[in-house]
Amino acid sequence: MSVAYIDAHKDEFGVEPICTALQVAPSTYYAAKTRPPSARAVSDAATTALITRVHADNFGVYGARKVHAELHRQGHLAARCTVERLMRAAGLRGITRAKGPRTTIPGSGPDTRPDLVQRSFTADGPDQLWVADITYCRTFAGWAYAAFVIDVHSRRVVGWQLSTSLRTDLALDALEMGIWARTRTGRGLTGLTHHSDKGAQYLAVRYTQRLAEAGAVASVGSTGDSYDNALAEAFNSLFKAELVRNKGPWKNIDDLEIAVAEYIDWYNHRRLHGELGLIPPAEFEDNYYRQNPAPTTVGASLQSLH
Repeated sequence: MSVAYIDAHKDEFGVEPICTALQVAPSTYYAAKTRPPSARAVSDAATTALITRVHADNFGVYGARKVHAELHRQGHLAARCTVERLMRAAGLRGITRAKGPRTTIPGSGPDTRPDLVQRSFTADGPDQLWVADITYCRTFAGWAYAAFVIDVHSRRVVGWQLSTSLRTDLALDALEMGIWARTRTGRGLTGLTHHSDKGAQYLAVRYTQRLAEAGAVASVGSTGDSYDNALAEAFNSLFKAELVRNKGPWKNIDDLEIAVAEYIDWYNHRRLHGELGLIPPAEFEDNYYRQNPAPTTVGASLQSLH
């Protein structure tokens, strides 16, 4: 600390007067300046550079736990306590979340669709349960709204869309993206449960019809509070903390759309998710399909003979 203080003020006061005031011999200062850095200092500097890169490459949102996990995934076996110490020294920290107001407008008509989830947001595999919700973002040109569809099993965002209004097409376009993304790989959605809150966008006849066409069944929260769609709102909270408040606001919805596309790509393919064992959603799905391969055509034919 004395060396750093002297370095910071020597041009103004001179080395010897400062050493006299601090009761430090000038020879001690000069010896410290010429002494080669210790092995720990060299190691800390190299690890800090890695930590800074990982932190910056991940929207600056990772705390010590995820930075440590990402370093290990890249083959850098730093201790967790070392990562915590060096992040503190570098002034690096993770993003904290804050819950914002809900934006979904309640539907005005009766809704006879059942609550098939009952606040149990679990699924044994992909495309068994999707949740959908809408949140808001600020731009310099005004408010924009974002609709997301999330696969509960992998936490992957399968569909999303932006709009400057809370229209039915906003939610429907996000659903269409999800249906397209899944069915283009040859996997059907028959048996899928799609869960939402009581928003007017999800009550729309066109939305319900599109779900039926895809082989999915609609589910709606029964009591109409945030816990009925907790997983979707948890994603919205992450999205607002990691992108909207962290990087925004943007000039207009076009700039916001580019930012959201980059964020969703990172979220799905590189962001380490605590609920998935600190791996990204896409990797979690790939692991599932490797462990649960689809039956081959030959196997299916043999089964039909029996």
